[in-house]
Amino acid sequence: MNPEEILKKYAKGEKNFTGIILCEVNLSKVNLNQINLSQAVLNLTNLSEANLNGANLNGAKLNISRLTKTDLSDAKLNGANLNLTNLIEANLSNAELIEAKLIRAELIRANMSNANLKGANLAEADLREAMLKQANLELVDLHSAHLRGSCLLNSNLERANLYRANLGKADLRGANFSNAELRQANLSLSNLSKANFKGANLTEADLTGANLTGANLDSAILNSVNLHGANLYNSNLSNAVLIKADLTKSNLIHVSCEGADLTSAILTGSKLYGVSRFRINAENITCNWVDMSENGDGSKIINLTPEESRLFFDASQPIVKVTIGSPLNPDAHLALAAIYRQIYKQYNLLGLPPNIEVNYKQTKLSLQVDKDEQLFPTAYLMIYPFKVSTLTQNYFLELIKQITQFYSRTLNVRTSNRFAKIRINLYKMKRIIDELNANNTQPSQILNLKFFSSLIRINIVNSMGEDFCLTNSLDYTQVISNYLIEKGINEEHLVNSFVDTQQFYKSLVSFVKNFSE
Repeated sequence: MNPEEILKKYAKGEKNFTGIILCEVNLSKVNLNQINLSQAVLNLTNLSEANLNGANLNGAKLNISRLTKTDLSDAKLNGANLNLTNLIEANLSNAELIEAKLIRAELIRANMSNANLKGANLAEADLREAMLKQANLELVDLHSAHLRGSCLLNSNLERANLYRANLGKADLRGANFSNAELRQANLSLSNLSKANFKGANLTEADLTGANLTGANLDSAILNSVNLHGANLYNSNLSNAVLIKADLTKSNLIHVSCEGADLTSAILTGSKLYGVSRFRINAENITCNWVDMSENGDGSKIINLTPEESRLFFDASQPIVKVTIGSPLNPDAHLALAAIYRQIYKQYNLLGLPPNIEVNYKQTKLSLQVDKDEQLFPTAYLMIYPFKVSTLTQNYFLELIKQITQFYSRTLNVRTSNRFAKIRINLYKMKRIIDELNANNTQPSQILNLKFFSSLIRINIVNSMGEDFCLTNSLDYTQVISNYLIEKGINEEHLVNSFVDTQQFYKSLVSFVKNFSE
């Protein structure tokens, strides 16, 4: 059957041409919409600018054919062979190409938006500037494919093979690359905002200058990846493997990297404001300086020696520990939970419940915080339910006040600013406590519970793992308890009696000096 016969039959309403053999013919600019060419052999055929909208080409062979600017929208090409086919500027929007073969096909500026290419083979295909918005590319083979400048907005590339693919300057916002293979892929200057790379393999990939803001890289493999100058603001690197990764001058502000492996990585010049450095592996890291300014504008540069760099990235989560000299019973537990819940509801503080250890003699409350600077205000709030809280809280304020007065000339600028911030935060907590007292937040039954009249000891542990006892021992509150029964006690005298050693001051200054940024 020749082209003329097909066109005549089509004009008469016949559309079923299943299995037809029609090679090396010219069908350019013809109108064959809704035609059935399933299993047809159309190799080397010219269908440029033809209208094949809604056509059935399942299993068809179109190898080395010419379909430039052809309308294949809503067409079915499942299992079709289009190897080396010219599809430049073709319209394949909403088309089905499940398990189709497009090896080394030319798809420059082709429109494949919303197309289903699940399991298709596009190895070494040329998709430069192609439109693939919301396309399904699950399990697609795109190894060594050219996708520079293409748009894959919100597309699905789950478990796709993009080994050595070129995605430079591509728009990949919201794309799903979970468990995809991206070894040695080029993603430089691409927009990967809010893309999902969970479990993906990006070993030796080039992400220079890429935009990864809000991206999910949880458990991704990024060994020897180049992230020089990349923007990872507010992204998730939890449990990611970044061995020998280059993060020079990258933006890591507010990045979550708990459990990440940064062994032998380079982070010189990276922006690290708001980054939790807890539970990460940073052995043999290279980092000469970091930018800790809130906006990443270089206004707060910290220079690091190799040893300081090791300590800077070897942080543990700061903890407030309150030891109470009696066991926690169910009634006390309920009252304590109610007070902490009220503080959280009103002020969004103490959101996570403390870890509780109880034995027959005492109770230990432990609460992790995100930053060292939160240790003092958190301890200040945690002891609020206890009888000795008021004097102990005043002790906190007096302690910080005296250190800032007596050591102001000897403290460096950074440590002095830390004490100033601690003092400001403590006064904020004092205002909260005053409001709570004014509103009678404490349950009335608390007065009758022995637990809240017990002796307490307060320890704070900074991100360097240093444990500092603010109240020396339970004996501290024993003395306070003794004073409480005396009337007319001078509160200032009581406070000063616990801050009378220079060694205590020096130890506290050293403790705060070692706070992480």
